[in-house]
Amino acid sequence: MEHGPYSRFEAAELILRDQLAIDRTLLANERTFLSYLRSAVALLIAGVSIIHFSHQNWFTAVGIICIPSGVLTGMFGFWRFKKMNNAIAVVRVGLRNISIPN
Repeated sequence: MEHGPYSRFEAAELILRDQLAIDRTLLANERTFLSYLRSAVALLIAGVSIIHFSHQNWFTAVGIICIPSGVLTGMFGFWRFKKMNNAIAVVRVGLRNISIPN
């Protein structure tokens, strides 16, 4: 069995409150990913704008640093999103395999 933050939960023992908590966690993970993307795009736009409007070499260097920082921020956010999504999927897949009594 995989060792992760959700590996200790047995899907058969989860109640509705726990299932809703998993859904909230999934939504929070998506929100965090979108925040990373927003930051990445802001860094890219800032870098391009700084390079375009700068007249000093040190200011151009700051703009050049912003562009790869934006790319790395986006890649790191995607990596974290996939990592957490896989950890959450362990519990969610277990929930699909259970027939919930009426």
